[in-house]
Amino acid sequence: MYGPHLILEGYDCRDRAALASTDAVQKALSELPGLMEMNIIMPPRVLQYDGGDIGPEDGGVTGFVIIAESHLAIHTYPEKGFFTLDIFSCKPFEVSVALDYILAIFQPQRYDHQVFERGREFPRCISRATEIVEQERAAIALQVG
Repeated sequence: MYGPHLILEGYDCRDRAALASTDAVQKALSELPGLMEMNIIMPPRVLQYDGGDIGPEDGGVTGFVIIAESHLAIHTYPEKGFFTLDIFSCKPFEVSVALDYILAIFQPQRYDHQVFERGREFPRCISRATEIVEQERAAIALQVG
């Protein structure tokens, strides 16, 4: 496996001011990697978006930070009380640390999250990856056959 990918969506956020704040998103993207024992290699980039042609209800704040282990990205929609967070890493991390930190900032009344294991066939060790893939394919062939 290459690494985990956390996808978090927060609904009906109590702190809409935080959703609209470039400072809040900047702070989150600056602090969260350290809490997860990851290394920032490029300072966070945070932008205010007015919604453009779509309309002001789709405006908000977008930010990302590149870490040695991959990246974090946040998109907020203050008018809708909604945000998304993605954390992708080649290094395992404690999902609960990320959830607790971000949920405390935006205070959603409801949230959904999923963790995907990406790169199941990523060849960290080619011989071991080949062995695993061959075993999985043989098991599938037995089920199908």
